[in-house]
Amino acid sequence: MDNKPGGNRGNFPGGPGRHGGGGRPGGRRPGGARKMASDRPDDGLVEKVIFINRSSKVVKGGRRFNFSALIVVGDKNGKVGLGLGKANEVAEAIRKGNEVARRKMITVAIGQTTIPHQVLSDFDGARVLLRPATEGTGVIAGKTVRAVLESAGLRNILTKSLGSRNPANVAKATITALQQLRHREEILGKRGVTLKKTEKNVEQVSNEVA
Repeated sequence: MDNKPGGNRGNFPGGPGRHGGGGRPGGRRPGGARKMASDRPDDGLVEKVIFINRSSKVVKGGRRFNFSALIVVGDKNGKVGLGLGKANEVAEAIRKGNEVARRKMITVAIGQTTIPHQVLSDFDGARVLLRPATEGTGVIAGKTVRAVLESAGLRNILTKSLGSRNPANVAKATITALQQLRHREEILGKRGVTLKKTEKNVEQVSNEVA
């Protein structure tokens, strides 16, 4: 049986057998996002990959692939940033996205575990609604919105995506919503009202009602 053509192909190097060297050329891609992330200094920032998109271009020699990575970076204490990186390899796209996200970090006005008030924001076709929640509720959100909120440090919040499901637009709409948040003291300060006067007015109203 060994003399038949193709009868013992699995024992030859490069054959399609179990122990042969066949398969796709090149094997596993050396390196990757994990290796590059470990080379960075530990600055306390959390990096999350929201979405990786692959696009192809047909050229004379075949197809040329490009990758884009949507990255969110935050310190889980009120700072968060969003970045989009593009490259010919996934690892390089992730690295570029991280750099862009770190440069575009913003400070969010959040409470201890939730947001101070309700906010509705939109970006292109995406609309995101954020509502404060009590302790123990958790982050009620989809994959994209959850990644942004958890990176900012929110642990109790209610959300709803009302428009497009495009990850880039949803993430940007979430960032825009977080930028609209304001603390009570900041709003009263812009109106020229101190917090002590407000407390006195509340006490007066409660006494009148009683």
